[in-house]
Amino acid sequence: METTLRPMSLGEILDRTAQLYRTHFSLFAGIAAVYAGVLLVLNLMQIGLSQLLKSMHMAGQQIWVSLGFVVLILPVMVIVSGAAIAANNRAVAWVNLGKAATIRGAYKSILPRIWTFVWLMFLTTVIIMTPFVVIYAGFLFFLFKFGAFRPGQAQHPDPQAFAVIGVAFFLFLLLILAWLVYAVLMGLRYSLAVPACVVENLKARKAMRRSIELSSGSRGRIFLLGLMIMFIQLGLVLISQGFFIFAAFKNHMVLPVWAQILQQFVGFLTNSFIGPMYATGLTLFYYDQRIRKEGYDIEWMMEAAGLEWPPPWSGIESGIAQPAPWAVGPLTTETASPETASATPASEQAATPESAADASSADQAAATTEPALADPSTPATPGIDHEQH
Repeated sequence: METTLRPMSLGEILDRTAQLYRTHFSLFAGIAAVYAGVLLVLNLMQIGLSQLLKSMHMAGQQIWVSLGFVVLILPVMVIVSGAAIAANNRAVAWVNLGKAATIRGAYKSILPRIWTFVWLMFLTTVIIMTPFVVIYAGFLFFLFKFGAFRPGQAQHPDPQAFAVIGVAFFLFLLLILAWLVYAVLMGLRYSLAVPACVVENLKARKAMRRSIELSSGSRGRIFLLGLMIMFIQLGLVLISQGFFIFAAFKNHMVLPVWAQILQQFVGFLTNSFIGPMYATGLTLFYYDQRIRKEGYDIEWMMEAAGLEWPPPWSGIESGIAQPAPWAVGPLTTETASPETASATPASEQAATPESAADASSADQAAATTEPALADPSTPATPGIDHEQH
C-alpha cells in the first residue's frame, strides 16, 4: 500500500482513520479481539462462579467472592490491554507507511517490550487518578468522622451534622469537577506517549516527555478527535447493549443467566469493533505532529529512495528522533574579517610553547602565516620569529 505523508487537518485525520480502519478491518479487529476474548472468558467465569455460589446457598458471600475475583484478574487485564494497545499502534504505524502488517507480526514485535508498555500505562494512570483517589478517600473519611454511616443516624439525624455533610458533599462535587479538568489536560499531555514508545523504541519516561513535546500546540485538535470518537463509541455501545439495559430495568436490575451470557458475547463483538478506533487516530496524530515539527515526511522520502538518514557526516545519532535540518530556522555563520583578525593582539594569536618541540613547531607555523595576519609594523623576514628574537 503506497502512502503519501503530509500535514493533515483534523478532518483529514478522521478520514484517514476511517480509510485505514475500513481497508484493514480484519487486522485491527483481530488485534482487539485478543483482549476482548480474554475479557469474555473471564466474565463467563465470573457468571459461572456466581451461579455456583447460588446453588451452594452461599449467595451472601457472592459480593466478596466477586470482589476477590476482580482483584485477581485485574493484573491480567492490565497486561493484555497494554499488549493490545501497543500492537494496534504498531499495526497502524506499518500500514500508514505502506508496509505489510499481520496480527501475529504486530504482537510478536511488541512482546519483548511488553513490560515497558505496561509500565508506561501504569505511570500515566497513576498521574491521572491519584488526585481522584485522594479526594474520594478524604470525603469518605469526613463522612465517617461525622457519623454519616452510624446505624442510628437515619432515625435520629443531627441537623448540624447534616448541614456540615451537605457542605462537604458540595465541595466534593467541585473538587471532582476540577479533577475532571485536570484528567483531560493530563490525558492530552500524554496522549502520544504510547505511539512514541512503540515507534521510536523509547522507555516509559522518555516516551512521556516525547509526548509532551509532540502534543504541544495541538492538544485542542487531539481533544476534538477523542471527543468525536468517544461519541461514536458511546453510540455503538448504546445500540448493542440497549436491549440488555432495558431488560435489566424491567426485571429489577437482574438479568437471567442466558441474557448475561448473550450480553458477554455481544460485548465481545462490540469491543473488537470499537476498540482500535481511538488508538488508530492517535497514531496518525503522532505522525502528523512529527511531520509538522520535524519534517518527518522528507525523512521518510529519503529512506524510501534508499538514501541514508541521518547521513554519516551529519553528526546525528541514529535511532534518536531529532528535528531535520529543513525543519529548523536558517543557520547563521560568523566569518572573521581581516580587520578583526588584524585587531587581535599577537599575544592572543600565538600559543605559549610548553617544550622545545612545541616551540619549533610554532616557528615553522609562523613561517607559513599569511601576510594579512602579520603585524604591519614588523619587517617580514622568512623563517624568523621576531617576537621571540
